[in-house]
Amino acid sequence: MDITAPIRPPENGRRRKRGSFVLRFLGFLFAAGMILFVAGAAVAAFFLWKVSQELPDYEVLAKYEPPVMTRLHANDGRLIAEYSRQRRIYVPITAIPDKVVQAFISAEDKNFYQHGGLDIQGIIRAVVTNLNNIQSGRRMVGASTITQQVAKNFLLTNDVTFERKLKEAILAIRIERAFTKDQILELYLNEIYLASGPTALPLPLSAIGTSPSPS
Repeated sequence: MDITAPIRPPENGRRRKRGSFVLRFLGFLFAAGMILFVAGAAVAAFFLWKVSQELPDYEVLAKYEPPVMTRLHANDGRLIAEYSRQRRIYVPITAIPDKVVQAFISAEDKNFYQHGGLDIQGIIRAVVTNLNNIQSGRRMVGASTITQQVAKNFLLTNDVTFERKLKEAILAIRIERAFTKDQILELYLNEIYLASGPTALPLPLSAIGTSPSPS
């Protein structure tokens, strides 16, 4: 027997070294991932806090007064004249036909009575649809709920920015907590733009079927 021949280390020793290296590497990846996650969460939390400090007061919606008509009546009650830039009469939700309400819900926000301001299913569906539309060159679709549209139309601008959409989402959640569904619908239906063409005046639901004002 040649006592000068090198002695090979046991196979199980090599496997233990490889296993310990893999575990250390996985531990490093896990620690790095946790650090990145915590840092990202901190940045997102700070951004949300900063945006929430700049939000308008949504409670003004409870005091909303649209620009309605000024009417002059004679002593006997006859209507003499009407003056307004927009022929509007604020219509309470109880006076709006149920079919009209259901038509708008069906077209704009099918899950209106189920969500709390944001329609998560609608957002996911819009993301998938838009990914397909980008490839086919079709028009992008949105996922704004009726509550989000109330937040945008009454309290925000029409700027197409991520910050504005984030403010809109936060306000929608707060509005849902402060107002009933009927109150939100009432605001929406009395303010929504129903005219056609860029030169037309805003025509709310309350103006449909009214006669022209005297010249």
